[in-house]
Amino acid sequence: MSRLLRYAGLLGVQVRASAVTSMQYRVDFLVEGAMSFYWLGWNLVPLLILYSDRRTVAGWDFPSALVVIAWFTSLRGMIEGAINPSLLGVVEKIRTGEFDYLLLKPADAQFLVSTAKFEPWKVIDVVGGLGLAVIAFVMLGRVPAGADVALCALLLLAAALVLYSIWILIIAASFWVIRLDNLIHLFNAVFDAARWPIAIFRGVWRILFTFVIPLALMTTFPAMAILGTLDARSVAFSVGGALLFAAAARALWRKAIRSYTSASS
Repeated sequence: MSRLLRYAGLLGVQVRASAVTSMQYRVDFLVEGAMSFYWLGWNLVPLLILYSDRRTVAGWDFPSALVVIAWFTSLRGMIEGAINPSLLGVVEKIRTGEFDYLLLKPADAQFLVSTAKFEPWKVIDVVGGLGLAVIAFVMLGRVPAGADVALCALLLLAAALVLYSIWILIIAASFWVIRLDNLIHLFNAVFDAARWPIAIFRGVWRILFTFVIPLALMTTFPAMAILGTLDARSVAFSVGGALLFAAAARALWRKAIRSYTSASS
């Protein structure tokens, strides 16, 4: 318990430091906030166009598809606000040898690189996504059951764990391959497909986005859970898959640390 409290305290310090750093440049801070609101609205444009002349697409009506967009928006906010800012700097630290100093600190290296920097304004995306989910259920004319909300929350945690684990796998690979910029941009581009329900995709694309790059787990399954249409088998698959991703990411990270040779030596 004391170890958990210690790391919770360290996380609080990192969050406060990022907030203070961001607010040092007030104009930039306000511009970033305005852009977060802009992108929140822009995410809805493709969905509005798609449903402008039809009631359902692949069995999904507009309010149900809006729930998928809601979780996509929240998860993207988490990626851009908590994962990207911290982990993108690791590659440069490995290249220059600055990673040595991080290893000397009396804390887990993975925790330190994962909490190095945050973008406070991205919380607008997270909260905005929740707001879109509320709007969707107002349009549906009903309130989700408590059990469905709890199941959705569990699957969103699993989705966040998978996203984080994928990034750790990518960053761990940078200990052997320095140039990972294209791979990072590719993943960000692929993640955009998570804004659509998995039923829209057919054939190899559905298999790819369900089992290889589990976009279905990230947005469609949580949406189905809160809508009350997800079966127990999919829940078990999702949670188990998330834990496997996390275990694989941790194992590769530890192997990368063991093989690390300082660039400054």
